[in-house]
Amino acid sequence: MGDMDPHIFAVAEEAYKQMARDERNQSIIVSGESGAGKTVSAKYAMRYFATVSGSASEANVEEKVLASNPIMESIGNAKTTRNDNSSRFGKYIEIGFDKRYRIIGANMRTYLLEKSRVVFQAEEERNYHIFYQLCASAKLPEFKMLRLGNAGNFHYTKQGGSPVIEGVDDAKEMAHTRQACTLLGISESYQMGIFRILAGILHLGNVGFTSRDSDSCTIPPKHEPLSIFCDLMGVDYEEMCHWLCHRKLATATETYIKPISKLQATNARDALAKHIYAKLFNWIVDHVNQALHSAVKQHSFIGVLDIYGFETFEINSFEQFCINYANEKLQQQFNMHVFKLEQEEYMKEQIPWTLIDFYDNQPCINLIESKLGILDLLDEECKMPKGTDDTWAQKLYNTHLNKCALFEKPRLSNKAFIIQHFADKVEYQCEGFLEKNKDTVFEEQIKVLKSSKFKMLPELFQDDEKTISPTSATSSGRMPLTRIPAKPTKGRPGQTAKEHKKTVGHQFRNSLHLLMETLNATTPHYVRCIKPNDFKFPFTFDEKRAVQQLRACGVLETIRISAAGFPSRWTYQEFFSRYRVLMKQKDVLSDRKQTCKNVLEKLILDKDKYQFGKTKIFFRAGQVAYLEKLRADKLRAACIRIQKTIRGWLLRKKYLRMRKAAITVQRYVRGYQARCYAKFLRRTKAATIIQKYWRMYVVYRRYKIRRAATIVLQSYLRGYLARNRYRKILREHKAVIIQKWVRGWLARAHYKRSMHAIIYLQCCFRRMMAKRELKKLKIEARSVERYKKLHIGMENKIMQLQRKVDEQNKDYKCLMEKLTNLEGIYNSETEKLRNDLERLQLSEEEAKIATGRVLSLQEEIAKLRKDLEQTRSEKNSIEERADRYKQETEQLVSNLKEENTLLKQEKEALNHLIVEQAKEMTETMEKKLVEETKQLELDLNDERLRYQNLLNEFSRLEERYDDLKEEMTLMVNMPKPGHRRTDSTHSSNESEYTFSSEIAETEDIPSRTEEPSEKKVPLDMSLFLKLQKRVTELEQEKQVMQDELDRKEEQVLRSKAKEEERPQIRGAELEYESLKRQELESENKKLKNELNELRKALSEKSAPEVTAPGAPAYRVLMEQLTSVSEELDVRKEEVLILRSQLVSQKEAIQPKNTMTDSTILLEDVQKMKDKGEIAQAYIGLKETNRLLESQLQSQKRSHENEAEALRGEIQSLKEENNRQQQLLAQNLQLPPEARIEASLQHEITRLTNENLYFEELYADDPKKYQSYRISLYKRMIDLMEQLEKQDKTVRKLKKQLKVFAKKIGELEVGQMENISPGQIIDEPIRPVNIPRKEKDFQGMLEYKKEDEQKLVKNLILELKPRGVAVNLIPGLPAYILFMCVRHADYLNDDQKVRSLLTSTINSIKKVLKKRGDDFETVSFWLSNTCRFLHCLKQYSGEEGFMKHNTSRQNEHCLTNFDLAEYRQVLSDLAIQIYQQLVRVLENILQPMIVSGMLEHETIQGVSGVKPTGLRKRTSSIADEGTYTLDSILRQLNSFHSVMCQHGMDPELIKQVVKQMFYIVGAITLNNLLLRKDMCSWSKGMQIRYNVSQLEEWLRDKNLMNSGAKETLEPLIQAAQLLQVKKKTDDDAEAICSMCNALTTAQIVKVLNLYTPVNEFEERVSVSFIRTIQMRLRDRKDSPQLLMDAKHIFPVTFPFNPSSLALETIQIPASLGLGFISRV
Repeated sequence: MGDMDPHIFAVAEEAYKQMARDERNQSIIVSGESGAGKTVSAKYAMRYFATVSGSASEANVEEKVLASNPIMESIGNAKTTRNDNSSRFGKYIEIGFDKRYRIIGANMRTYLLEKSRVVFQAEEERNYHIFYQLCASAKLPEFKMLRLGNAGNFHYTKQGGSPVIEGVDDAKEMAHTRQACTLLGISESYQMGIFRILAGILHLGNVGFTSRDSDSCTIPPKHEPLSIFCDLMGVDYEEMCHWLCHRKLATATETYIKPISKLQATNARDALAKHIYAKLFNWIVDHVNQALHSAVKQHSFIGVLDIYGFETFEINSFEQFCINYANEKLQQQFNMHVFKLEQEEYMKEQIPWTLIDFYDNQPCINLIESKLGILDLLDEECKMPKGTDDTWAQKLYNTHLNKCALFEKPRLSNKAFIIQHFADKVEYQCEGFLEKNKDTVFEEQIKVLKSSKFKMLPELFQDDEKTISPTSATSSGRMPLTRIPAKPTKGRPGQTAKEHKKTVGHQFRNSLHLLMETLNATTPHYVRCIKPNDFKFPFTFDEKRAVQQLRACGVLETIRISAAGFPSRWTYQEFFSRYRVLMKQKDVLSDRKQTCKNVLEKLILDKDKYQFGKTKIFFRAGQVAYLEKLRADKLRAACIRIQKTIRGWLLRKKYLRMRKAAITVQRYVRGYQARCYAKFLRRTKAATIIQKYWRMYVVYRRYKIRRAATIVLQSYLRGYLARNRYRKILREHKAVIIQKWVRGWLARAHYKRSMHAIIYLQCCFRRMMAKRELKKLKIEARSVERYKKLHIGMENKIMQLQRKVDEQNKDYKCLMEKLTNLEGIYNSETEKLRNDLERLQLSEEEAKIATGRVLSLQEEIAKLRKDLEQTRSEKNSIEERADRYKQETEQLVSNLKEENTLLKQEKEALNHLIVEQAKEMTETMEKKLVEETKQLELDLNDERLRYQNLLNEFSRLEERYDDLKEEMTLMVNMPKPGHRRTDSTHSSNESEYTFSSEIAETEDIPSRTEEPSEKKVPLDMSLFLKLQKRVTELEQEKQVMQDELDRKEEQVLRSKAKEEERPQIRGAELEYESLKRQELESENKKLKNELNELRKALSEKSAPEVTAPGAPAYRVLMEQLTSVSEELDVRKEEVLILRSQLVSQKEAIQPKNTMTDSTILLEDVQKMKDKGEIAQAYIGLKETNRLLESQLQSQKRSHENEAEALRGEIQSLKEENNRQQQLLAQNLQLPPEARIEASLQHEITRLTNENLYFEELYADDPKKYQSYRISLYKRMIDLMEQLEKQDKTVRKLKKQLKVFAKKIGELEVGQMENISPGQIIDEPIRPVNIPRKEKDFQGMLEYKKEDEQKLVKNLILELKPRGVAVNLIPGLPAYILFMCVRHADYLNDDQKVRSLLTSTINSIKKVLKKRGDDFETVSFWLSNTCRFLHCLKQYSGEEGFMKHNTSRQNEHCLTNFDLAEYRQVLSDLAIQIYQQLVRVLENILQPMIVSGMLEHETIQGVSGVKPTGLRKRTSSIADEGTYTLDSILRQLNSFHSVMCQHGMDPELIKQVVKQMFYIVGAITLNNLLLRKDMCSWSKGMQIRYNVSQLEEWLRDKNLMNSGAKETLEPLIQAAQLLQVKKKTDDDAEAICSMCNALTTAQIVKVLNLYTPVNEFEERVSVSFIRTIQMRLRDRKDSPQLLMDAKHIFPVTFPFNPSSLALETIQIPASLGLGFISRV
């Protein structure tokens, strides 16, 4: 700060340093003309004190001190012609400090509020800001009852004609004002009361009057403004209406009610409004002082005076007169301090000095306040019954005109006067002086307001003695500015009458005297604010006006005296005690004065730099700082020497201790190594012998296995070859038999067909010949000769027949003999032929069927011949029609082709248009999605931040409530009444919001503690539930679409497989249908791809608003989806139709291609008329036989290979079984503890061997190896399930066994009772190996209810995080607590669950309250709280949290209680712990950041040149040691390692790192903006390098995706801004586009502070800064210059289930939890 140009912080630092060094109260007097910047300078001074000193208590008083500024500005500042934020009152703030110079409280005094501005504003001016803020916020729901509107609707806000200030948002300012009121303890109800009164004042200004006559007036009936005013104030309408138009006159005997004129009523209305506003102003000031009051004793204070500046307007009235009077007093005080007292001090101490002439304004002050001065004459005129402004003006002219050179009379006016002030001449108009000095309000109107039902309104009019504020008018020195003239009461007539005689001028003069006394009792520091121009123009400097102000306020004379004077001085004793360190023993004499002279001659060689007075030593500027530097260097060297000696002694002791321990360790280690080496040699020799015999055994066994395998292979191979040879011979034999029977069957079939044809021809021929003979016989039968011939022929025939009969008899006998011979032969051959007959019967039946078909075919041939003749006649007509139809179709086809081409073109154009529209729609939808998702995320973070802030407030209020209860109990238990103060370091988490008293605090706490619980649900959960519901709906829709698509894909694949299996047996029709089917399939694939794209778009870029059922994007997507699904259904139906056609055609064609039908076989045989065809058939049969034979051989080989593999597996299983039996036998001989280890070792070796075997087997084929691994995993899972089932059965059997054992024991006891003692024979007892009883743990811990406090004490209150983090599993306390909760849930004991959870939460809070500054403790309990919360979610039984659980973990879910409410409480506790962790981080990092990021030169030699033009100042805070960037990185590594050791969730670690980086960036940027020496090109390069080191740290820790880098973006852009060119318009455009993370105020501030370090650089021109401002004027960003370093990002706790099984957790003995048992 000492190296900077003159700055308000430098003045504040000097005051703070002198208070700490000299132990004397200080004052900072900020003065200057109106609009010069006094209010802003005072705010920056208070901000410096709040930042540097901090708070001594938990209440954060510095924030409250700063929060008082927006409240006082809103109710006390207004826009004037010279200043947009002019203070219309004066204030003096005393900031109190304790002995450690930390802020403990504050107190505010106010002076002369300009009440007339409430009812009147000049041209281009405004009323007080609060009225316009109320009108701008009128649309808020809580303000609807005020019935406000635009500021132009009210008389009190529209007179100036300028209701808006450029660049100021009144609605935002209203929000800041309300926030400040809340911070200062003004509750919501009181805030709404204040706003009601202010709104009532506005409505009162709109009340109008109508004249009855010249002396009376009325208010219109049911006047709306007045009714609104009465409703808001809670007063009676009729009564208020009456007393606004009448007044009461009291005489000695009677009381009269007199009507008043319209002008008097208007003035009375305005007086009432001013009086209400003044009372409200005093009430707010009292409450602000109550909030800033501290019960701790004040050690010292620094006062900041922000009072109105010198004012001169066109019309100057009573307010301007008082303001300029106050400025005259302050100027006199300045002259007294700087000129008179300084020179008198030099003369008193007899220092050579020449007096300097300066302007003395004492005559002007005498003119105003002396006897018969202006104020005295004014008070005297006010006491006169008929005193007026004119008579007062005449008295002034008569008293002072031509008698006082500073008093003048205007030439053209008899109602004005001119005073020559120190700054300028001012003309005052006498009109209104008396009325404003009296400040009269009608008593009846006040009584109406005091009878209000609105409780807050009567409080404003209580007497000052009844107020309980610790900063009332008497204590603070602020006199009430308005008085109501009324009759004195009977109780205290003298006092009340005396009070009522005091006028406003008299009160103001008394308050100024008290202020001067306070200022004279302190060491003053002056801040002179110079106004650059009178027109409020930026970047415009009027040199003449500035010199005029400097001369008027005495700055030039001050510079002359400072240049020639000695500003610093010490008494000889003070100098000796302060700088005794710099003296040697020989320099110390008994005479302190001589000692100081000797030392100064050695230390300061230039004797002109100091002078010796009688009692003091005087130093010129800068010499005390030089002496302080020498003293600090001396003390630092002494500290280093002490540290060196002590560290050497400690390290020597440590070295000796370590050396002794090392020798002892070496002795034991060497002995242990020797024993181990001897043991190794013995084992090596034994292993060599075992290996020799084992290798011999393995080789011999392998030889036997191979020999046996070779013999088996030979036997199988020889058997296989013999069987093949036998099969071949058998096939050839069977083929010969088949050929024989086929050839015989073919020959017989040919013979039968030829015989059948011959017989058929003979029959036809004989029928034809018989028909001819019959014809001839019919003709012959008609003649006689025919009959004759018949008789002749008949006789001959009879003779012939007789001969034949004889011959036949002979033949009959011969045949009978032959028949007997043949019967024997027949019987022998029938048996042979029966078999043939049975074979031929089938062919005979088939032949019959064939003959039947032949007959039917012949009949059909006859019918066809008839039809043929008919068709021939029709053929000609059809051919003619066909020709005509052909011509028409050709023409139609040509037309259709043309239309088809046109349609294709249109289709392509439409497709192109649809694609472009789809692209545009997708782009717009994506943009909307991105914007809406960002907005949703911002809203969600804001809601989260609000909720967490409310939670933080609730926790702090809760802790404050506990502390107050403890205080109350202590006060009750104390034997004597007295006040006791709580320890200020009791808790670091106390609330920032305190109340006025303990009573108000205890009353408000219950209501405030209920607010977070009520707001808890709507803040975060409502939005979260909506989003969750929408996500589930989208997932369901996605699942339905996925199932439908998979089903359709399976159908398409099935149809495609069926189509590929069918043989290509059809002609052109089948080819056409297959092409059509391919086209349909291709179209189906396109539709499927479109459907997939739509589904991806829905799933990947869905947002709750865009994909909502009513959104336009959702409707478009659903329409496309329905059209695609309809088209898929149509294509599916077409595919099914084509399939059915193909199947029917296949069935129609199939009989023609099979060999099963006998008729077709006969037709084929008929076609084989020559031997060539028979030969071809024989060759085909041979090929089919060969094919069948090859298939049989391949099947045989595969079966044999499978059998061989199975035999090998059987053999290996046999060997494995033998080995297992051997191991089992060995294990049975071992003790029970060693059995488990041996079995596990064996299983491990077996699995490793198996894995190695399969890796070698599948080394060339990774796919097979992967499939083997998957099958192995499945097998392991199956085995685990089987193992669990077997465990269950084993447990059941054990239980049954216990039951049976009990029964058997009872029976044996009964039998033993029946046996006599003599029958008992002593048998030898054999030693029995008792196996250890296996117990199945359920993952629960049981404890007694009385041990709950012991559990909490050992596990939470007395647990050391470092030991747990190093030695035990992360989150062990959380697991133990949850297992205890599980057992209570298992017992269905709700009291136990509630008690355990409540005591757990309270104990964690106690630990954090006690050790809240320890980072390890806070990190440890944050990790365990999150793990406990995750366990409650994981085992809650809800499906959303059970997805990642194993079946065993799902069995451990809670069964009886739903702990969702406790999950919310734990989540809130985790948020509180997180915020406390952030505060601990900030406290640790804050001292390192500025030194490591800005001041330390990481790149040596870059910033070696010091910026020119910088003054050196003394630093108020001693150098405590520098920090480097490596210090910050080491600290970050420490934080990260601690969080990882504690097992904190990775997502939570990312959030903590993001918060840390935000703190680093914010503090670095804020200091950069406040320090001019840091704004240079080289410093920008240093910052860029430091930021890159931080980014490298993020990469090393894999935290680049945590969002921490983005928090450094403002700092990076500020560093880039220091390095870029800053000359041309292109440079300005580049800066505007580059610095998007910086606000406009920050960019302009950096450019203003930019300082060149060498001659090659230049300062940034004013025109370039203006260009930047013009380009950034449309940017909507915050006007705040500094970043909020206290900002905490909202934290979330993503669900992170644990894979650790609860039943496997062991409780270490170090925790001292022996009273807990596992269940």
